[in-house]
Amino acid sequence: MPQYFEIKANYVDIPNQKIYPALLTVANGKIVQIVPLAEACLLYLLPGFVDAHVHIESSMLIPSEFARLAVVHGTVATVSDPHEIANVLGLTGVRFMLQNAQLTPFKFAFGAPSCVPATPFETAGASLNVTEIAQLFTQDGLKYLAEMMNWPGVLHHDQIVYEKIAVAQKYGKPVDGHAPGLRGDQARAYAAAGISTDHECFTREEALDKLACGMKILIREGSAAKNFAALVDLLTDHWENIMFCSDDKHPDSLVEGHLNQLASRAVKHGIDVFKVLQAVCINPVLHYDLPVGLLRPGDPADFILVEDLWDFKVHQTWLEGQLVAEAGQSLLPSVAVEPINHFRATPQAITDFRVQATSQQMRVIEVLDGELITRTLILPAKIVDGWALSDPQNDILKITVVNRYAAAPPAVAFIRNFGLKSGAIASSVAHDSHNIIAVGCDDAALCRAVNLVIAAQGGISACDGASEQVLPLPVAGLMSAMDGYEVARAYSALDQFAKSLGSPLKSPYMSLSFMALLVIPALKLSDKGLFDGEKFTFVDLFV
Repeated sequence: MPQYFEIKANYVDIPNQKIYPALLTVANGKIVQIVPLAEACLLYLLPGFVDAHVHIESSMLIPSEFARLAVVHGTVATVSDPHEIANVLGLTGVRFMLQNAQLTPFKFAFGAPSCVPATPFETAGASLNVTEIAQLFTQDGLKYLAEMMNWPGVLHHDQIVYEKIAVAQKYGKPVDGHAPGLRGDQARAYAAAGISTDHECFTREEALDKLACGMKILIREGSAAKNFAALVDLLTDHWENIMFCSDDKHPDSLVEGHLNQLASRAVKHGIDVFKVLQAVCINPVLHYDLPVGLLRPGDPADFILVEDLWDFKVHQTWLEGQLVAEAGQSLLPSVAVEPINHFRATPQAITDFRVQATSQQMRVIEVLDGELITRTLILPAKIVDGWALSDPQNDILKITVVNRYAAAPPAVAFIRNFGLKSGAIASSVAHDSHNIIAVGCDDAALCRAVNLVIAAQGGISACDGASEQVLPLPVAGLMSAMDGYEVARAYSALDQFAKSLGSPLKSPYMSLSFMALLVIPALKLSDKGLFDGEKFTFVDLFV
């Protein structure tokens, strides 16, 4: 790392909404001064991008590999909720993330997961209680209480929920929200409990309700949930209370881009560039009190150089005065890790996935491309010899969730819009408890896809009888320790395989992973059965 250096560029002064040529001086990883110049410059100097809410695990990469890919796109920090690995391994999993993150200069701000397990209606691998959350604040330095998904618990004054919020408030930590669809009095009650943000808004009206309650809104655009188009206009009037986030980003899309893409889209949409950069560079740092430099004398030398303020093509990324990416190449090294896991599932039999019909009509999950919410359909079942079967011709396929932590019968239901014409896909990434989830056109393919994941002790798979592919995820059944670009290539191959089987979804595996997320309506499947996310109760498959 150079001890002293200078850079000439067009300085983007976001707070004062000015751009002018300047000489940036850096010494010992800190910004010494920024002095205006008379001469013209080619590149633009601005603070690095910050993802205000992301689950690193969803990239299928360990933190150090996520960092290697993200810095290429100008991302210097993330506000990261490790509740995926916490649901598998508890405190041990969170500390694995912290330890690995310390091996890179990238600035990970981890939160203490608030809902582990997410609900009592599924089998998780671990739990985090109030005492352990306090330890993560006092002993491990975590920055915030991560998304409070149990919004019914907040509204109904659940004692444990309020104890967790009180612990965060005791240590001066912000509390993140997660309240899809909440509006009016319910939104006000949720915010009044101390919830400071929400990233689940899927309409402008919902976001405005929450802004009026004093909450900050995170505009989310990830690999599955895409709310940018619905919410981007909020920046015009509410830019001081808006941030950008990806929430969940698969490795192939992380290779292509990150927050730089959102900044470009917002500017091209007609939003003032300073308002966009306030949201993507500054607001997360201020809200979460991140140790990220904002291009001021005395700050850590965390910044990026971009070619223009339209496409935001990143030329260089710097962290603490260290050049970590240049001209599309990551300069961060890979680091070796020892995988940790919690995986006890044993091979399944084809007959385990049979469903005996008890009526002619059944509830069917309707997946919506680009959304985490689903719809409930009532459709006729395809019944042969008393068994309800997948019906690929009418796009009604079997979906199963298999307990990965203990021997138990699989839960089986039906789903529409996955579109497979043959074969099956499966994954041990299944929010939030990360049991094995699969969709298939017949019981044999469904069983094979599940067993491929079990044999790998976690991963994603696809099969169609003639061929099969697996990407092992040995770190908690969620992440690979391989080079991030290699993981992205392997994932892309599986994504294309799933689409070759007939799926029209933009990201079949990402959509699949959310079909067990019970806290987001309307109909989902846990390892314990079919669940109505609006009534928050189990429901029968047949009606």
